Amino acid sequence: METTEVLKNTDATQILEINFGPQHPSTHGVFRMTVQLDGEKICGLKPVFGYLHRNHEQIAENLPYAAIMPYTDRLDYVNALANNFGYALTIEKLAGFEVPERAEYIRVIMAELARIVNHITVIGFMLNDLGAFFTPLLYAFRERERILDLFEEITGSRLMNNYFRFGGVKRDLTNENLAAIQKIVSKFPAFLKEFEALLTKNEILCMRCQNIGILSGETATNAGITGPVLRASGVNYDIRKVDGYSIYNRFDFKIPLGEKGDVYDRFYVRVLEIRESLKILEQALTKIPQGEIINKKSLPLLKMPRNFKPPVGEAYGRVESPKGELGFYVVSDGTPQPWRYHVRAPSLINLTVLEEMCLGQKIADAIIILGSIDIVLGETDR
Repeated sequence: METTEVLKNTDATQILEINFGPQHPSTHGVFRMTVQLDGEKICGLKPVFGYLHRNHEQIAENLPYAAIMPYTDRLDYVNALANNFGYALTIEKLAGFEVPERAEYIRVIMAELARIVNHITVIGFMLNDLGAFFTPLLYAFRERERILDLFEEITGSRLMNNYFRFGGVKRDLTNENLAAIQKIVSKFPAFLKEFEALLTKNEILCMRCQNIGILSGETATNAGITGPVLRASGVNYDIRKVDGYSIYNRFDFKIPLGEKGDVYDRFYVRVLEIRESLKILEQALTKIPQGEIINKKSLPLLKMPRNFKPPVGEAYGRVESPKGELGFYVVSDGTPQPWRYHVRAPSLINLTVLEEMCLGQKIADAIIILGSIDIVLGETDR
Protein backbone atom coordinates (compact mmCIF):
# COMPACT_ATOMS: atom_id res chain seq x y z
CA MET A 1 0.00 0.00 0.00
CA GLU A 2 1.21 3.53 -0.72
CA THR A 3 0.27 6.47 1.48
CA THR A 4 1.12 10.09 0.86
CA GLU A 5 1.63 12.86 3.40
CA VAL A 6 2.45 16.53 2.90
CA LEU A 7 5.59 17.27 4.92
CA LYS A 8 6.44 20.85 4.04
CA ASN A 9 5.04 23.63 1.89
CA THR A 10 7.05 26.43 0.33
CA ASP A 11 6.19 28.99 -2.27
CA ALA A 12 7.75 26.88 -5.02
CA THR A 13 7.58 23.25 -3.93
CA GLN A 14 5.69 20.76 -1.84
CA ILE A 15 7.66 17.94 -0.17
CA LEU A 16 5.71 14.69 -0.07
CA GLU A 17 6.37 11.49 1.85
CA ILE A 18 5.40 8.21 0.17
CA ASN A 19 5.48 4.76 1.75
CA PHE A 20 6.35 1.86 -0.53
CA GLY A 21 5.38 -1.27 1.32
CA PRO A 22 5.54 -3.20 3.47
CA GLN A 23 3.23 -5.07 1.07
CA HIS A 24 4.27 -3.85 -2.35
CA PRO A 25 5.41 -5.81 -5.42
CA SER A 26 8.37 -3.50 -5.99
CA THR A 27 9.96 -4.00 -2.56
CA HIS A 28 11.15 -7.58 -3.20
CA GLY A 29 9.59 -8.90 -0.01
CA VAL A 30 8.02 -7.57 3.16
CA PHE A 31 10.07 -4.37 3.14
CA ARG A 32 9.18 -0.69 3.37
CA MET A 33 10.75 2.42 1.89
CA THR A 34 9.72 5.81 3.22
CA VAL A 35 10.53 8.20 0.38
CA GLN A 36 10.50 12.01 0.50
CA LEU A 37 9.86 13.69 -2.83
CA ASP A 38 10.34 17.12 -4.29
CA GLY A 39 8.17 16.69 -7.36
CA GLU A 40 9.44 13.40 -8.81
CA LYS A 41 12.93 13.82 -7.37
CA ILE A 42 13.96 11.89 -4.25
CA CYS A 43 15.27 14.12 -1.48
CA GLY A 44 15.18 11.55 1.33
CA LEU A 45 14.73 7.79 1.74
CA LYS A 46 14.53 5.62 4.82
CA PRO A 47 14.56 1.79 4.56
CA VAL A 48 12.41 0.11 7.23
CA PHE A 49 13.08 -3.52 8.19
CA GLY A 50 11.68 -5.95 10.74
CA TYR A 51 8.41 -7.13 9.21
CA LEU A 52 9.80 -10.65 8.67
CA HIS A 53 11.78 -11.08 11.90
CA ARG A 54 11.87 -14.81 12.75
CA ASN A 55 14.18 -14.90 15.79
CA HIS A 56 16.68 -17.00 13.84
CA GLU A 57 19.72 -16.36 16.03
CA GLN A 58 17.94 -16.95 19.34
CA ILE A 59 16.35 -20.17 18.04
CA ALA A 60 19.80 -21.41 16.98
CA GLU A 61 21.19 -20.79 20.47
CA ASN A 62 18.68 -23.32 21.81
CA LEU A 63 19.32 -26.07 19.25
CA PRO A 64 22.06 -28.71 18.82
CA TYR A 65 24.68 -27.61 16.31
CA ALA A 66 23.60 -30.08 13.64
CA ALA A 67 19.93 -29.09 13.99
CA ILE A 68 20.76 -25.50 12.99
CA MET A 69 21.73 -26.46 9.44
CA PRO A 70 18.15 -26.62 8.06
CA TYR A 71 17.41 -23.24 9.66
CA THR A 72 20.24 -21.65 7.67
CA ASP A 73 18.34 -22.62 4.49
CA ARG A 74 15.69 -20.06 5.42
CA LEU A 75 18.08 -17.11 5.54
CA ASP A 76 18.74 -16.43 1.87
CA TYR A 77 16.03 -18.78 0.71
CA VAL A 78 17.13 -18.35 -2.92
CA ASN A 79 20.59 -19.71 -2.01
CA ALA A 80 20.26 -22.32 0.71
CA LEU A 81 23.49 -24.01 -0.39
CA ALA A 82 25.55 -20.86 0.18
CA ASN A 83 24.08 -20.59 3.68
CA ASN A 84 24.93 -24.25 4.38
CA PHE A 85 28.47 -23.65 3.14
CA GLY A 86 29.16 -20.72 5.47
CA TYR A 87 27.75 -22.42 8.57
CA ALA A 88 29.56 -25.71 7.85
CA LEU A 89 32.89 -23.88 7.45
CA THR A 90 32.41 -22.15 10.81
CA ILE A 91 31.68 -25.32 12.79
CA GLU A 92 34.48 -27.20 11.03
CA LYS A 93 36.86 -24.42 12.07
CA LEU A 94 35.52 -24.58 15.64
CA ALA A 95 35.68 -28.39 15.90
CA GLY A 96 38.78 -28.99 13.77
CA PHE A 97 37.05 -31.17 11.18
CA GLU A 98 38.76 -31.72 7.84
CA VAL A 99 36.76 -32.21 4.64
CA PRO A 100 37.60 -34.98 2.15
CA GLU A 101 38.75 -33.96 -1.32
CA ARG A 102 35.68 -35.22 -3.16
CA ALA A 103 33.36 -33.43 -0.75
CA GLU A 104 35.25 -30.16 -1.31
CA TYR A 105 34.73 -30.43 -5.06
CA ILE A 106 31.04 -31.27 -4.61
CA ARG A 107 30.61 -28.24 -2.34
CA VAL A 108 32.17 -25.91 -4.91
CA ILE A 109 30.08 -27.39 -7.73
CA MET A 110 26.82 -26.96 -5.82
CA ALA A 111 27.75 -23.45 -4.59
CA GLU A 112 28.55 -22.22 -8.10
CA LEU A 113 25.33 -23.69 -9.51
CA ALA A 114 23.50 -21.80 -6.75
CA ARG A 115 25.35 -18.59 -7.74
CA ILE A 116 24.13 -18.99 -11.32
CA VAL A 117 20.56 -19.53 -10.09
CA ASN A 118 20.74 -16.38 -7.97
CA HIS A 119 22.21 -14.14 -10.65
CA ILE A 120 19.86 -15.10 -13.48
CA THR A 121 16.93 -14.74 -11.07
CA VAL A 122 17.90 -11.27 -9.83
CA ILE A 123 18.67 -10.09 -13.37
CA GLY A 124 15.24 -11.26 -14.52
CA PHE A 125 13.43 -9.53 -11.66
CA MET A 126 15.52 -6.37 -11.88
CA LEU A 127 14.67 -5.95 -15.54
CA ASN A 128 11.03 -6.70 -14.80
CA ASP A 129 11.15 -3.75 -12.39
CA LEU A 130 11.83 -1.52 -15.39
CA GLY A 131 8.23 -2.13 -16.41
CA ALA A 132 9.05 -3.09 -20.00
CA PHE A 133 10.90 -6.42 -19.76
CA PHE A 134 8.94 -9.54 -18.86
CA THR A 135 10.55 -11.84 -21.44
CA PRO A 136 14.02 -11.93 -19.75
CA LEU A 137 12.39 -13.11 -16.51
CA LEU A 138 10.76 -16.02 -18.34
CA TYR A 139 14.05 -16.87 -20.04
CA ALA A 140 15.83 -16.75 -16.67
CA PHE A 141 13.25 -18.95 -14.98
CA ARG A 142 13.49 -21.50 -17.79
CA GLU A 143 17.20 -22.00 -17.04
CA ARG A 144 16.64 -21.76 -13.28
CA GLU A 145 14.17 -24.63 -13.39
CA ARG A 146 16.74 -26.93 -14.96
CA ILE A 147 19.17 -26.36 -12.13
CA LEU A 148 16.49 -26.59 -9.43
CA ASP A 149 15.35 -29.92 -10.86
CA LEU A 150 18.93 -31.09 -10.45
CA PHE A 151 19.06 -29.79 -6.87
CA GLU A 152 15.88 -31.72 -6.10
CA GLU A 153 17.36 -34.93 -7.47
CA ILE A 154 20.62 -34.54 -5.52
CA THR A 155 19.47 -33.01 -2.22
CA GLY A 156 15.78 -33.97 -2.08
CA SER A 157 14.56 -30.37 -2.25
CA ARG A 158 14.45 -27.56 -4.78
CA LEU A 159 15.01 -24.64 -2.38
CA MET A 160 15.47 -25.79 1.24
CA ASN A 161 18.34 -28.14 0.40
CA ASN A 162 19.87 -28.95 3.83
CA TYR A 163 22.70 -30.64 1.94
CA PHE A 164 25.96 -29.79 3.69
CA ARG A 165 27.17 -31.64 6.77
CA PHE A 166 30.04 -30.91 9.16
CA GLY A 167 33.00 -32.55 7.49
CA GLY A 168 31.36 -33.15 4.12
CA VAL A 169 28.02 -33.41 2.34
CA LYS A 170 24.86 -35.46 2.83
CA ARG A 171 24.87 -37.41 -0.44
CA ASP A 172 27.37 -38.21 -3.17
CA LEU A 173 27.04 -37.14 -6.79
CA THR A 174 26.42 -40.10 -9.07
CA ASN A 175 27.86 -40.36 -12.57
CA GLU A 176 24.37 -39.48 -13.85
CA ASN A 177 24.34 -36.35 -11.68
CA LEU A 178 27.74 -35.28 -12.96
CA ALA A 179 26.64 -35.88 -16.55
CA ALA A 180 23.51 -33.78 -15.97
CA ILE A 181 25.60 -30.94 -14.50
CA GLN A 182 28.01 -31.13 -17.44
CA LYS A 183 25.08 -30.89 -19.83
CA ILE A 184 23.78 -27.75 -18.11
CA VAL A 185 27.26 -26.20 -18.07
CA SER A 186 27.91 -26.95 -21.75
CA LYS A 187 24.59 -25.48 -22.88
CA PHE A 188 24.53 -22.43 -20.64
CA PRO A 189 26.90 -20.22 -22.68
CA ALA A 190 24.49 -20.36 -25.65
CA PHE A 191 21.66 -19.16 -23.39
CA LEU A 192 23.87 -16.43 -21.93
CA LYS A 193 24.83 -15.22 -25.40
CA GLU A 194 21.14 -15.00 -26.32
CA PHE A 195 20.39 -13.25 -23.02
CA GLU A 196 23.12 -10.66 -23.55
CA ALA A 197 22.10 -10.02 -27.16
CA LEU A 198 18.58 -9.30 -25.93
CA LEU A 199 19.64 -6.94 -23.15
CA THR A 200 23.09 -5.41 -23.00
CA LYS A 201 22.65 -2.91 -25.87
CA ASN A 202 18.91 -2.56 -25.54
CA GLU A 203 18.12 1.15 -25.85
CA ILE A 204 15.48 1.17 -23.10
CA LEU A 205 17.67 -0.74 -20.65
CA CYS A 206 20.70 1.49 -21.27
CA MET A 207 18.65 4.69 -20.94
CA ARG A 208 17.02 3.53 -17.68
CA CYS A 209 20.10 1.97 -16.06
CA GLN A 210 23.21 3.87 -17.11
CA ASN A 211 24.27 6.71 -14.75
CA ILE A 212 21.43 5.78 -12.39
CA GLY A 213 22.02 4.94 -8.72
CA ILE A 214 25.77 5.52 -8.83
CA LEU A 215 27.71 4.16 -5.84
CA SER A 216 31.37 5.13 -5.61
CA GLY A 217 33.99 2.59 -4.64
CA GLU A 218 35.03 4.69 -1.65
CA THR A 219 31.48 4.94 -0.28
CA ALA A 220 30.87 1.23 -0.85
CA THR A 221 34.08 0.27 0.95
CA ASN A 222 33.41 2.59 3.91
CA ALA A 223 29.89 1.19 4.29
CA GLY A 224 31.09 -2.43 4.33
CA ILE A 225 29.34 -3.32 1.08
CA THR A 226 30.34 -6.65 -0.45
CA GLY A 227 29.50 -8.91 -3.37
CA PRO A 228 28.49 -7.81 -6.88
CA VAL A 229 27.34 -4.40 -5.58
CA LEU A 230 30.88 -3.63 -4.38
CA ARG A 231 32.59 -5.06 -7.47
CA ALA A 232 30.28 -3.07 -9.77
CA SER A 233 31.80 0.03 -8.13
CA GLY A 234 35.25 -1.10 -9.28
CA VAL A 235 36.53 -2.60 -6.01
CA ASN A 236 38.37 -5.90 -6.57
CA TYR A 237 37.26 -7.90 -3.53
CA ASP A 238 35.96 -11.45 -3.63
CA ILE A 239 36.29 -13.77 -0.62
CA ARG A 240 36.87 -16.75 -2.91
CA LYS A 241 40.13 -15.03 -3.91
CA VAL A 242 40.92 -13.23 -0.64
CA ASP A 243 40.49 -16.25 1.68
CA GLY A 244 40.74 -19.08 -0.86
CA TYR A 245 38.36 -21.01 1.40
CA SER A 246 37.52 -24.63 0.62
CA ILE A 247 39.50 -25.31 -2.62
CA TYR A 248 38.77 -22.09 -4.54
CA ASN A 249 42.49 -21.31 -4.77
CA ARG A 250 42.82 -24.25 -7.18
CA PHE A 251 40.58 -22.74 -9.84
CA ASP A 252 41.40 -20.22 -12.53
CA PHE A 253 38.72 -17.51 -12.67
CA LYS A 254 38.55 -13.74 -12.90
CA ILE A 255 36.76 -11.14 -10.78
CA PRO A 256 34.57 -8.97 -13.06
CA LEU A 257 34.52 -5.28 -12.13
CA GLY A 258 32.33 -2.33 -13.08
CA GLU A 259 33.47 1.20 -13.83
CA LYS A 260 30.77 3.65 -12.69
CA GLY A 261 28.94 1.68 -10.03
CA ASP A 262 25.55 2.38 -11.60
CA VAL A 263 22.56 0.07 -12.08
CA TYR A 264 23.88 -1.05 -15.46
CA ASP A 265 27.22 -2.10 -13.96
CA ARG A 266 25.46 -4.06 -11.22
CA PHE A 267 23.43 -5.82 -13.90
CA TYR A 268 26.38 -6.60 -16.17
CA VAL A 269 28.80 -7.68 -13.43
CA ARG A 270 26.36 -10.45 -12.55
CA VAL A 271 26.22 -11.57 -16.18
CA LEU A 272 30.02 -11.77 -16.23
CA GLU A 273 30.09 -13.59 -12.89
CA ILE A 274 27.88 -16.30 -14.37
CA ARG A 275 30.54 -16.81 -17.06
CA GLU A 276 33.23 -17.16 -14.39
CA SER A 277 31.08 -19.64 -12.43
CA LEU A 278 30.81 -21.73 -15.58
CA LYS A 279 34.62 -21.74 -15.82
CA ILE A 280 34.91 -22.96 -12.23
CA LEU A 281 32.33 -25.67 -12.88
CA GLU A 282 34.16 -26.89 -15.98
CA GLN A 283 37.40 -27.21 -13.99
CA ALA A 284 35.73 -28.86 -10.99
CA LEU A 285 33.90 -31.42 -13.13
CA THR A 286 37.16 -32.31 -14.85
CA LYS A 287 39.23 -32.66 -11.67
CA ILE A 288 36.75 -34.14 -9.17
CA PRO A 289 38.38 -37.19 -7.54
CA GLN A 290 36.91 -40.39 -6.16
CA GLY A 291 36.76 -40.89 -2.41
CA GLU A 292 34.78 -40.24 0.75
CA ILE A 293 32.15 -37.52 0.96
CA ILE A 294 32.31 -37.00 4.73
CA ASN A 295 35.03 -37.04 7.38
CA LYS A 296 34.95 -40.26 9.42
CA LYS A 297 35.41 -38.25 12.63
CA SER A 298 32.06 -36.57 12.03
CA LEU A 299 30.13 -39.77 11.22
CA PRO A 300 29.06 -40.36 14.88
CA LEU A 301 27.60 -36.84 14.83
CA LEU A 302 25.11 -37.93 12.15
CA LYS A 303 23.76 -40.69 14.41
CA MET A 304 23.83 -38.80 17.73
CA PRO A 305 23.82 -35.07 16.95
CA ARG A 306 22.89 -34.07 20.51
CA ASN A 307 26.17 -35.55 21.78
CA PHE A 308 28.27 -33.20 19.64
CA LYS A 309 30.06 -30.74 21.92
CA PRO A 310 32.75 -28.70 20.16
CA PRO A 311 35.58 -27.43 22.35
CA VAL A 312 35.21 -24.15 24.18
CA GLY A 313 36.10 -21.31 21.84
CA GLU A 314 34.86 -19.09 19.06
CA ALA A 315 35.01 -19.13 15.28
CA TYR A 316 33.99 -16.93 12.37
CA GLY A 317 33.48 -18.50 8.96
CA ARG A 318 32.59 -16.61 5.83
CA VAL A 319 31.84 -17.34 2.19
CA GLU A 320 31.30 -15.29 -0.95
CA SER A 321 27.57 -15.84 -1.23
CA PRO A 322 25.90 -14.55 -4.42
CA LYS A 323 24.88 -11.41 -2.49
CA GLY A 324 28.18 -10.73 -0.74
CA GLU A 325 30.00 -11.73 2.44
CA LEU A 326 27.89 -14.19 4.41
CA GLY A 327 29.48 -14.82 7.79
CA PHE A 328 28.64 -16.92 10.83
CA TYR A 329 30.05 -16.15 14.27
CA VAL A 330 29.70 -18.97 16.80
CA VAL A 331 30.84 -19.12 20.42
CA SER A 332 30.99 -22.52 22.12
CA ASP A 333 30.89 -23.04 25.89
CA GLY A 334 31.36 -26.81 25.58
CA THR A 335 27.64 -27.66 25.65
CA PRO A 336 25.56 -29.18 22.80
CA GLN A 337 24.15 -25.73 21.92
CA PRO A 338 26.09 -22.62 20.89
CA TRP A 339 26.42 -19.97 23.59
CA ARG A 340 26.32 -17.26 20.90
CA TYR A 341 25.34 -17.51 17.25
CA HIS A 342 25.32 -14.50 14.92
CA VAL A 343 24.87 -14.08 11.17
CA ARG A 344 26.58 -11.37 9.12
CA ALA A 345 23.95 -10.96 6.39
CA PRO A 346 25.01 -9.20 3.15
CA SER A 347 21.46 -8.12 2.27
CA LEU A 348 21.19 -6.05 5.46
CA ILE A 349 24.60 -4.38 5.08
CA ASN A 350 24.12 -3.67 1.38
CA LEU A 351 20.80 -1.95 2.04
CA THR A 352 22.47 0.70 4.19
CA VAL A 353 23.59 2.64 1.09
CA LEU A 354 20.16 2.64 -0.55
CA GLU A 355 19.49 6.30 0.32
CA GLU A 356 22.94 7.32 -0.92
CA MET A 357 22.20 5.76 -4.31
CA CYS A 358 18.68 7.18 -4.58
CA LEU A 359 19.17 10.85 -3.60
CA GLY A 360 18.52 13.10 -6.59
CA GLN A 361 17.01 10.29 -8.66
CA LYS A 362 13.43 10.02 -9.92
CA ILE A 363 10.92 7.99 -7.94
CA ALA A 364 10.65 5.38 -10.72
CA ASP A 365 14.43 4.86 -10.51
CA ALA A 366 14.28 3.94 -6.81
CA ILE A 367 12.60 0.68 -7.76
CA ILE A 368 15.34 -0.46 -10.14
CA ILE A 369 18.07 0.74 -7.76
CA LEU A 370 16.60 -1.44 -5.02
CA GLY A 371 16.34 -4.34 -7.46
CA SER A 372 20.00 -3.93 -8.43
CA ILE A 373 21.13 -4.40 -4.81
CA ASP A 374 19.55 -7.89 -4.71
CA ILE A 375 18.09 -8.32 -1.24
CA VAL A 376 16.22 -11.16 0.39
CA LEU A 377 14.26 -10.43 3.54
CA GLY A 378 14.92 -13.82 5.13
CA GLU A 379 18.49 -12.80 5.98
CA THR A 380 17.83 -9.05 6.27
CA ASP A 381 15.45 -9.49 9.22
CA ARG A 382 16.48 -12.94 10.56
